Formats: sequence, structure tokens, C-alpha cells
Amino acid sequence: MLMWRHRFVFDRWGWELPGGLVEAGEDPMLTALREVEEETGYRPESLEHLVSYQPMAGMVDSEHSLFVGRGAELVGRPEGEVEADRIEWVPMAEIPGMVARGDIWTSGTLVGLLQAQVWLNGRGRG
Repeated sequence: MLMWRHRFVFDRWGWELPGGLVEAGEDPMLTALREVEEETGYRPESLEHLVSYQPMAGMVDSEHSLFVGRGAELVGRPEGEVEADRIEWVPMAEIPGMVARGDIWTSGTLVGLLQAQVWLNGRGRG
């Protein structure tokens, strides 16, 4: 699931994964569940940790944790301020073209989609 969002600092639109800030004392997985539901209206049935990474290592300590969700159920409308112009389920096969066109350009989304592809490729092994 991707969200078509405008980033005002850059005055640029792009597709992004849902996400947000971990509140003090909050488990990152619970943050992911909360943010997906708040931003999209969908509630994942389950989440699995994909990767934690530092987007600006050497400059700032800002760990990002990424999860893959399964079995999402539409439980309502996005809460509060509208965070996206559109929300769409995008097949992984379309992602390389979207990246090549510059439609996906934020670091968290690029890392997340790469890790999701690695996860999907590994599901058939073992």
C-alpha cells in the first residue's frame, strides 16, 4: 500500500509507505499498526519486522524500523488531517518503473520496498 503525498519542503509529490514517529515508550511495531490505521483506514492483521536502519549514519541517530503487514482490513477512514491525496495497493512488479520515473523518491520508502522485495523473494526458500 502506497500513499500519494506532497512534501512541502521540496514542493514535490511522490508515493510513500505509511509511517510516523514512535511516541515515548511506545513499541515500534505498535507505532506501525497505529500509523497505518490513522493514515489509511486499514488495520493490518499482522506485522513482521523487516529491517531497522539509520538513514543518516554519522550525522544523526534516527533509527527507522520497517515492517511488512498482511491481511489488512478496511476499518474506517483516515483519521485527522488528510495525509495523502490517494492511497493505492500497488503490485511489486510496478515498483521499479515508479522508482525510475522518480515517483518514489524518499529514503524510507525506497529502503522499505527493497527490503519487502527481499522478504518476498525469500518466502519461497527453506
